[in-house]
Amino acid sequence: MSFKTADLLDNNERRHRDGSIRIVTPMFQRYGGRRTFSGQIVTLKVFEDNSLVRTALAENGEGKVLLIDGGGSLRCALVGDQLAILAHQNHWCGIVVYGCIRDSHDIGEIALGVRALNTHPLKSIKKGIGERDLAVSFGGVTFRPGEWIYVDEDGLLVSDQPLT
Repeated sequence: MSFKTADLLDNNERRHRDGSIRIVTPMFQRYGGRRTFSGQIVTLKVFEDNSLVRTALAENGEGKVLLIDGGGSLRCALVGDQLAILAHQNHWCGIVVYGCIRDSHDIGEIALGVRALNTHPLKSIKKGIGERDLAVSFGGVTFRPGEWIYVDEDGLLVSDQPLT
């Protein structure tokens, strides 16, 4: 699906006013090879531990975007090139990380949408700690599993229903 977030907002002004379409505070950098992506949200809540990230990305991600609430940590990376390759192989549309990634140059060569706060060369710990499929909040928005996210150069939109 080709879209522009600005056009989606223009076409759905009433839904934005009533709160069913939310705009994420601008804070994310673009890293993946795919500039624009969208899909149904799958959520993770982790802190400096990417064990659940690997588990989620090993699943079929067709039509989905993995949204990782990493607590905004800038002390290590939650996604690197190997996880981005895994996501691409399993047909994920994209990954949004409220935290850091690493291997940013290599991730930029993969046809996968990736947004993150920043980069960090240190890998995360792996203790298997975290939660999946729960509502998470950051950037002024609450993200719920099964909602829709739309991402392009202008920003990130979240909607309770698919947008046209």
